Order: sequence, then structure tokens, then C-alpha cells
Amino acid sequence: MWFKHFTKNLFKHMDMKVSVIGTGKTGGAVADLLGENAVRFDSDSTITPDLLKETNAAVVFVPGDAAPEIIELLLKAKIPAVWGTTGYSWPQDLPSRVKESGTRWVIGSNFSIGMNLVRKTLNILGKGSELMKDPEFHIHEVHHIHKKDAPSGTALSWQKWLDQDALISSDRQGDVKGIHNLHIKTENESIYLKHEAHDRKLFAEGAIWTVNYLMKHPEIPAGVYSFSTIFDQAFSELL
Repeated sequence: MWFKHFTKNLFKHMDMKVSVIGTGKTGGAVADLLGENAVRFDSDSTITPDLLKETNAAVVFVPGDAAPEIIELLLKAKIPAVWGTTGYSWPQDLPSRVKESGTRWVIGSNFSIGMNLVRKTLNILGKGSELMKDPEFHIHEVHHIHKKDAPSGTALSWQKWLDQDALISSDRQGDVKGIHNLHIKTENESIYLKHEAHDRKLFAEGAIWTVNYLMKHPEIPAGVYSFSTIFDQAFSELL
């Protein structure tokens, strides 16, 4: 029930305009979900600070090599931005520059709200398992056959969130969007946790939710935030 409350206002502020920069699989899904509220910018578009200022916020899903140029444009535009760019080393001075611009940026590698619930669950399971006798931990992930890295970055994050020494295994099948499983086993019992992505739109929904949350909370100070930080703040409001 609380999850319905958590997401029901996803489009509450969608009378605003959002610059969608990068219209690949995830960026395209963001633009599709926003419909007429999206102002699309792809690799062939001319982007200027003035054009960005005509919108209320930006959602950015561009490759890492395109990030430096977009960073400068958004800093000049001074609008809130949600970044889903991965494989990029963010400049060390970025937080101070964003703060000086007086706006808020959120950076995330995975905008799944469900995955962030899993993160909290793994924190609890990892700590609580210290009360168990000789627990064994196994994380197994499955992705599509075109995914090159194994184990997945998410599987490695699961181990980090669990904070226990876990065996990690991988499998590549068809067009699987992403399945992650945890098995905690002792001599007398087992615990299972599973997350399965059905559609890549879940990442687009999370990015839109983040924009909405920023607009609903103007009191959040200027600066750069991780998606998990914003999620944890929203989660705490429900308790």
C-alpha cells in the first residue's frame, strides 16, 4: 500500500516542460512517458542554455563522451537536472560548480525504485544474518546475451549492500532485461530475495519521479545528489 502512495504522484507536476537530452532506449522511454511535456534533444539537435531555460528541468541519458558539453550547457541554464549517464568519471569540482549555479542535480546509475527497496532489504538481511549460524550467501544474475560485463554492476552492488562475502554467478539468456537473486542458506533454513526487471521503462519512471520530487521540494539545497540519497529522503517521509 505504501508503494502505491510513493509513486501515485509521479506525474503530478507534469504541466511543466522537461528537456530530455539523449533519446536512446531509456531517454526515449522518458520522452514517450512525458508525451507533450517532453522537449526532445538528440545527437542531431542544437542545444543552447536559452533553449534549456525554456523548460523547468532536464533528464539526461547521454553517453559518457557527450557529458562534458552537456554539463557546461546545463550549468549555464541553471535548471534542475537528473542524470542517468554511466561510464563517466565526473569532475571533482562538479558539486561545487552546481552549488554555485544555485540548482540541484541528481546522478544515478539505476533509477529503479524497486531496486532501491531491495538495497534497504539487503542492508537488513546482511546485518541480521550475523545472528544466524554459518550462513552462506549466493548472488546469481541473468541478463541478455549482448551484455558483455559479468557479473553485472548491480550484482556487485548487491554484494556491497549486503556487506557479506557472497559467491556471485552469472548467466546470459535471450533478451532478459535483468534478474538478480540472493540465496542465504544455513543448515536448517533458506532465505530468497529476487528482483526482475520486466521493462526498461522502469528506469524512465524512476527518472521522472526524481524530477517530480525535486520540483515538489524546492527546499532541497543546491548541489549534486545521488539517486539513493533522494530515495532515502522520500522513504523517510513515509515512516
